[in-house]
Amino acid sequence: MFCLQDEKTGQTNEPAAAAPPTTSQIPAIPPPPPKPKVSTKFGDVLAFSGPAPERINGRLAMVGFVAALAVELSKGQDVFTQISEGGTTWFVATSVVFTLASLIPLFKGITVESKSGGLMTSDAEMWNGRFAMLGLVALAFTEYVKGGPFV
Repeated sequence: MFCLQDEKTGQTNEPAAAAPPTTSQIPAIPPPPPKPKVSTKFGDVLAFSGPAPERINGRLAMVGFVAALAVELSKGQDVFTQISEGGTTWFVATSVVFTLASLIPLFKGITVESKSGGLMTSDAEMWNGRFAMLGLVALAFTEYVKGGPFV
């Protein structure tokens, strides 16, 4: 710290300690911007770039890929045989259940991103769904070319 010396009197004066700032002197921190309102309109939720289509298709592909491999391992049937022997009924039932379960939170305004954390993120679900879609198509194509079950 430094001292000031008065030239006329020769006395030293220490500067006064700075007073703590009052609440009127503290700059106000702006509040965080409000979160954008999530649209719950039917057309917005199911739009091509909306939150529902790819997520629902990915979830159905994940279930379908695992189910197709499980049935193939247990019964030795390829995907086309599974579909022709009653698989369509299971597909439609599963599609309805998963679609409704996916749409209900979206119509309530709940986003998938708000519920994800840790390893189970919404991005991880999207990538897993995309890979399952590719895997299901690759499985069907391979079995078609091969002429029988993959496994």
